[in-house]
Amino acid sequence: MKLDIIKNQWLDIVFEGRNKIYGAYELRKSNGKTTVKALIIGSIIFSFAVAAPLIASFLPDSGEEEVDNNVKIATVKLPPKKEEVKPNQPPPPPPPPKVDQVKFTKPVVAKAEEVTEDPPKIEELKDKKVGAETIKGDPDAVLTVDEPVGTGTAAVVEEDNQVYNTAGIEVKPDFPGGIEKFYKFVGNNYKTPEEEGLKGKVYVTFVVEKDGSLTDIKVLRDIGYGTGAEAIRVLKKCPKWTPGEQNGKKVRVLYSLPITIQSAE
Repeated sequence: MKLDIIKNQWLDIVFEGRNKIYGAYELRKSNGKTTVKALIIGSIIFSFAVAAPLIASFLPDSGEEEVDNNVKIATVKLPPKKEEVKPNQPPPPPPPPKVDQVKFTKPVVAKAEEVTEDPPKIEELKDKKVGAETIKGDPDAVLTVDEPVGTGTAAVVEEDNQVYNTAGIEVKPDFPGGIEKFYKFVGNNYKTPEEEGLKGKVYVTFVVEKDGSLTDIKVLRDIGYGTGAEAIRVLKKCPKWTPGEQNGKKVRVLYSLPITIQSAE
C-alpha cells in the first residue's frame, strides 16, 4: 500500500501527539478544498479572458455615429416689442398756442438796389418770437403753462445722524473752557457715597449731540453703592459742549469718561 500523507486519514497519524492548533495541520486538512476552489476560479477567469474579444464584438460602436456638422443656422428677426399702455395715464398735454413770430433777417452790407427785404423794426419784435419766417399766431388760443420738468418733488438732503468716534473725527467736541474744566465740573458736582474704604473707577459713555447737549448716557462699569447713577445725574446737568465737526458739518460724537472714586478714610 502506497503511503499518501496528503490524505486526511494520515494527518491524525502524522500529527499525533503534536499541536494540532498550529497552522500546518489546518492547512493540510483544507488543502483539497483550497485546490478545487483555485481550479474553478482560475477556469472562470481564463474563460472570460478568451471570450473577451467575442463579447466586445457584440457591443455597439459609438464611434460609428456620424455627426452632421453642416447644419445651417437661420437668423430669425423678432418683431419689435409693443409698449404696454399703462392704465389711468393722463392724456398728453395740448400743443402750445401759436404766437406771432417775425422772421429775422440777418443784416448784410449790400448796395441799396440789391436789398430785397427790409429788416424788422423794434416795434414789430415786441411780444413776438424771432424765427426763420414770419408766422401769424392765434389770438383766440387758450393760454397754457408748461409743467416743470421732473417729478415735482424737491430733492431731500439726508441728515447725517451717524455717531462718530473721537479717534477719527476732524474736530473733536470740547467742553467750554477745555477738558480740564469738564473734569473740575464733574469733581465738584459728584457726590461720593459715604462708604468706608470705597475705591475704584466708574466708566461712562455719552454722545455729544450737534447742539452740544449730552445724550445716551450709559454706565459701562461701576463699583456699586449708586456710583453709576450719581455719574448719570452729574452728566445730565452738564452745560452744553462745543459739538464735533466732520467735513465742515456738525456731527454726533461718542465720548467716554472714567471717574475715579476714593472715599475719605
